[in-house]
Amino acid sequence: MTRSALVVGAVALTLFTAGCVAGTSPQTAAAPADDQPFEGEVEFWTINLKKNYSDYITGLIAQYEKEHPKVSVKWVDVPGQESATKLLAAVASGDVPDAVNVNSVELGRFVPSLEPLDAYFGQAELADFQPNLVEPMRMDGKLYAVPWYNGGSPVAMYRKSVVSKVGFDEKHPPASFDEALALADKVYAKTKINGTNAIPDHTALRYHGIPLLTDDKKKAAFNTPEAVAVLERFKKSYDSHGIAPGAVSKDIRNLPQSLENGQVAFKPMANAAELLNVQKNAPDVYKDLVITEPVKMSTGGYLLLAQQAFSIPKASQHKKAAAEFIKFLTNGVNQLAFCKIVPIYPSTVSSTKDPFFTQAAGDDPMAVARQVIVKGLPRLEYSPLGTTKDAELAEYLNEEVRAFLQGSQSAEEALDAAEKKWNDALA
Repeated sequence: MTRSALVVGAVALTLFTAGCVAGTSPQTAAAPADDQPFEGEVEFWTINLKKNYSDYITGLIAQYEKEHPKVSVKWVDVPGQESATKLLAAVASGDVPDAVNVNSVELGRFVPSLEPLDAYFGQAELADFQPNLVEPMRMDGKLYAVPWYNGGSPVAMYRKSVVSKVGFDEKHPPASFDEALALADKVYAKTKINGTNAIPDHTALRYHGIPLLTDDKKKAAFNTPEAVAVLERFKKSYDSHGIAPGAVSKDIRNLPQSLENGQVAFKPMANAAELLNVQKNAPDVYKDLVITEPVKMSTGGYLLLAQQAFSIPKASQHKKAAAEFIKFLTNGVNQLAFCKIVPIYPSTVSSTKDPFFTQAAGDDPMAVARQVIVKGLPRLEYSPLGTTKDAELAEYLNEEVRAFLQGSQSAEEALDAAEKKWNDALA
């Protein structure tokens, strides 16, 4: 699947792709002078964590408040589909959180209302973060967010009881979307269970080696004969029910046919964190899963689509206190503890050196997922679109793709319409 949310909204990360912005590294700056220790309340927001990770977050808050007895921490958890809207409303009102969890897909649009973090996070504070995850958080040389966690390399999830009926070999799973769609078609023909619920969105196009933007990021570049061929191949599977009919739903968090409700057979590319939802909501399906390497990009690698990060709004009255709390939340020890709860990947180097990652083992689906993540890290490619409208652009393309799959326009018409929307937005 190409559109799943990170458990976190990610972990869910997440996870489709990142919309961070690139720039150059700034000089280390000293934090604003403040001789008086902070006393009062720090409010921070997360995305979609309370349901599954309340114990983890409240435990961190309790530890921080114990270490900082004059500080109280207020946690607000926002549903994933409401996170951008709620933050926009807060910014407009001036009543903002002190620290806010931002999905990298949305970062660009909020930069004007965010505080540059260079004065609070110098070279020493950033030393443990993976540089390739930090750099996309910059715009015009200024750091606007600190990375937290991400989905790592994707995994594939197959229901053994279904795919075994068509000769599926877990040692040699589909290596490309073409192979995955061929398997999906075979699954439906044999079992009358939909194979998968992927659509040819912007992620699928990138996996086929189709560039989305011109080098200067000012115009769409995906309207090509190669893209037409990709759309038409997916349409063939959609029409034959290899792809589930509900794959065209706009609510990607609640697709009508999913692994959780047992109505699709597999996901050729998914965020490993989704396994927690399957485990909790469909334990019989979870026990039936086999986890393998996912489909690969035309480069042979895997695309990291998004990461979760923390920012500080300009309107916050407690920026230094917010920065200190962010440092605590995102330190290597606390990120490692989070990774032990759900198969995500940390942004801190020290976390990855723990035996939990270096000696990952076991046959439980989540344990296998961690092994796949670690094995896939050298192939992981984090290359966000890099505009201030990544989420908006993705939806423009998805909208036209959905119309195409449902038969209301041709592949050429869908790409023409999406191209115009992208160019208008980028202008």
